[in-house]
Amino acid sequence: MDEGIAVRIERLIDSLGDISDPVKQAMRAVPRHRFVPQVALVAGDTTTVIDRDADPSGWLDAVYSPLPIVTQLDDGDTDLRDRAGGLYTSSNSAPGTVVDLLELLDPAPGHRVLEIGTGTGWTAALLSHIAGEGGVTSIEVDAALAEQAAKNLGDAGVQAHLVVGDGADGCPERAPFDRVHVTCGVRAVPYTWVEQTRPGGVIALPYDPGFVVGHALRLTVRPDGTAAGRFAGYAAYMMMRSQRIAANAQRGDGRETRTRIDPRTITRAPAGAALAMSALTGLYISSHRDTDRLLTWVTDPDAPAQWALISHVPHADDHEVYQVGDRPLWDEVVNAYFQWMDWGEPGRNRFGMTVTPDGQQVWLDTPQHPIG
Repeated sequence: MDEGIAVRIERLIDSLGDISDPVKQAMRAVPRHRFVPQVALVAGDTTTVIDRDADPSGWLDAVYSPLPIVTQLDDGDTDLRDRAGGLYTSSNSAPGTVVDLLELLDPAPGHRVLEIGTGTGWTAALLSHIAGEGGVTSIEVDAALAEQAAKNLGDAGVQAHLVVGDGADGCPERAPFDRVHVTCGVRAVPYTWVEQTRPGGVIALPYDPGFVVGHALRLTVRPDGTAAGRFAGYAAYMMMRSQRIAANAQRGDGRETRTRIDPRTITRAPAGAALAMSALTGLYISSHRDTDRLLTWVTDPDAPAQWALISHVPHADDHEVYQVGDRPLWDEVVNAYFQWMDWGEPGRNRFGMTVTPDGQQVWLDTPQHPIG
């Protein structure tokens, strides 16, 4: 390996804090630059195009930084050089994020691993180094991305079983798995992953219900065919394509009211509050700035005719709520927030989830205390 690359890898590892030896060794064995395309985007405070041919040193600086590298916009419909617009739809994730999920998964030599979301192939390579050649099955929904990942893995000398398809289906013919590693955000955990994991096996995933923040979740599969576990930290990943949250609010006659609750109380709430509000209401929330106002949208994913828009103006005594539909969405969100406060403002680590054939259930402290 080039000495300069080795130095960059060690600097990156050192910047990520406490990392287990197996993950460190994997990062050294499968360098990140082998899985980043010539042209990509660095997603930091601003979005910057990097080009290996035009600026090799700058490209390497970006690749061995702690930042995510965006490798696709709008499912491939928008050129990466058009950084002004486009939805991020694939990336080489931030190294810290990759490491955190690998540590949560805790793979070991000899494990049979299912990865959901091949992307560039880097995490499949890291998993293969830890679990052993031939032990990793990786699924990618985008055929073009899968083809490039296969080339990246082949060039790096890594053997993994690659599948093109919807990761929600898993890979029953390669089951049972000891570990399931999910590299895309999910709102509903597919029961197929539980079915295809042996008892005692672990599923590590980014849970993103569309409410303020995403959450890392570690589930352990039980002998009775269920899986349960706690939320372990922050996680931000691009959504699984089949579970993307569509902007489907429908126009309709609405009514205007006022609220004394600053909407930032909700949109900047702690992670525990976000988990509680999403579980209690089943609603989505998002916000963006429009000139001098902060606009907060609350939507019902199952009823496009139900939505609310809250307009925050700085220094105002109260704020406008424009509600469409019969369901009082904003009131439900506010009530859920104060329910969380009544519980003693529990943090994220006091919440967990159980997944059964009938669906999923978020709980507080124990599975015997379901919420929502």
